[in-house]
Amino acid sequence: MTVAPPAQTWWCEHAWIGEGPASRVRVGVRDGRITAVETGVDPGPGDERLPGMVLPGFANAHSHAFHRALRGRTHDRGGTFWTWRERMYAVARRLDPDSYLALARATYAEMALAGVVTVGEFHYLHHGPGGTPYADPNAMGHALIQAAAEAGVRLTLLDTCYLAGGLTAAGHTPLDDVQARFSDEDAAGWAERVDLLPDGDSMRIGAAIHSVRAVPAPQLPQVATAARGRPLHAHLSEQPQENEACLAFYGCTPTALLAGHGVLGAASTAVHATHLTEQDVALLGGSHTTVCACPSTEADLADGIGPFRALRDAGSPLAVGSDQHVITDLLMEARLIECHERLACGERGRFAPVALVDALTAHGHAALGWPDAGRIAPGQRADLVAVRLDSPRTAGADPAQAVLVAGAADVDTVLVGGVPVVTGGVHRLGDVGALLRAAIVPIWSGT
Repeated sequence: MTVAPPAQTWWCEHAWIGEGPASRVRVGVRDGRITAVETGVDPGPGDERLPGMVLPGFANAHSHAFHRALRGRTHDRGGTFWTWRERMYAVARRLDPDSYLALARATYAEMALAGVVTVGEFHYLHHGPGGTPYADPNAMGHALIQAAAEAGVRLTLLDTCYLAGGLTAAGHTPLDDVQARFSDEDAAGWAERVDLLPDGDSMRIGAAIHSVRAVPAPQLPQVATAARGRPLHAHLSEQPQENEACLAFYGCTPTALLAGHGVLGAASTAVHATHLTEQDVALLGGSHTTVCACPSTEADLADGIGPFRALRDAGSPLAVGSDQHVITDLLMEARLIECHERLACGERGRFAPVALVDALTAHGHAALGWPDAGRIAPGQRADLVAVRLDSPRTAGADPAQAVLVAGAADVDTVLVGGVPVVTGGVHRLGDVGALLRAAIVPIWSGT
């Protein structure tokens, strides 16, 4: 990522300070950090102006970059999550480090256009065909790290442990030929490979348990131990079939299984958490485990509507993710949390705008290991997203409610650590649509 200029001042028509908007705000920045915030001031000489409502940078807490190649390719046969997964595996079969780099770079650039400054990449596509390691055992991870740097976003690489093909009432099943690319044979092998990956100023190494389907219970404590001091994420109860198999084989829900093996806690994040019992909600909330909602994916795959208000009330912070990138619009993901709650319970206002902004920003960053990002306040990283208030979607809106009407198309400017990555709605890499086409079309050629 480009080094930020040593000192800057940015003047905002409106900026989200604390729990709501303030008008006429000057933000001072030095060496990529916010040094001062003044409200009720006129622009002065040397101020760079940011239009509309300026929000803290967004955190995409759950991404599978290679799933972006599936957009617009899976809607012709109906089916379920499990039939969709076969097409996802077909993409995984075709990727190598070079094609992965091109796809992830374009995918992360598209996220930046939508206001994302930090990405949590749930990374399990580790090895070559048949599971043969590359000469660099982290070649695919390094492709993601390079992609994020070139796209101008921070990365938390949630390196994912994946050891079994699935789970039935009779136990865990063997890996198939595609899943072999995901596996390190056991948790010790996974941890040894992850130890080779370094942290950096613009990236963090985290850990993930793919699911209780893919990591047998005896291996869970070793993953939790290896992840100590780092973010630890896990897919959880995305599908009823997962719950049924876990109950049949282990005699408990997936949430209870993770809790019993030391996985839950304030440094952990449960992704989806769609099909939960009241006891599951209490376990997650009582342990202060973050829950990452991915409502566009949950809708696209017919997964269901998660109990996100109940989880928040129980003590779980909420974050958002774009997951399979059926649409890359984090403002919409946040808004869908509220919309799906309305559909489920018949009431409006289940999440106030401040709660949705927190999910987009501070909570997502904390879940990814960046507690110094997600607020417009002195000492925080200088991540600013200017959302226009004069578009056909936002014109006339109360700035305090912009999060409920704005979308990715309204993002004008994105600063990551004080560095402009998006200006006037254009990414510094140029035509992101062309980059996506160039990366995706060859993957599908000949199929």
